Amino acid sequence: MAIQGALPVEFGVVFPHGAYALGVEAITNFETKRPEVDKDTGLPMWAVDVIDADPEARGKAKSVKVKIAAEVCPTLPDEAPGLPFRPVEFEGMAVRPYIEEVGRGRNRIAYSLRARGVKAPGAAGRRSTSAKDAA
Repeated sequence: MAIQGALPVEFGVVFPHGAYALGVEAITNFETKRPEVDKDTGLPMWAVDVIDADPEARGKAKSVKVKIAAEVCPTLPDEAPGLPFRPVEFEGMAVRPYIEEVGRGRNRIAYSLRARGVKAPGAAGRRSTSAKDAA
């Protein structure tokens, strides 16, 4: 099969109404208590907590995490005046579907979101530190 791993996807397909970042933190491996590293690059993994601006999003779909592999913690764009959250766009997005157990033998398809970098909406070429920058 030609498709292996995560599927590339445009930011606007995942977040057609935009996205707002709440914060970013290192991902820790719960078994080893050490920082999680990307299997492909060996770089530390970071999770950006994101609120989907889609007014129809509900429950778990309203708040998601987007993972970024980078040598240093990605820097979020500056706060926008009058907004309680930071509007963001992700570059180089990919989605990886997986099966999530939801209890009592029931499963559902869930998605893990990845990106190479994060930037302010419309800020071409002004992105945070990402795996590409560290390489």
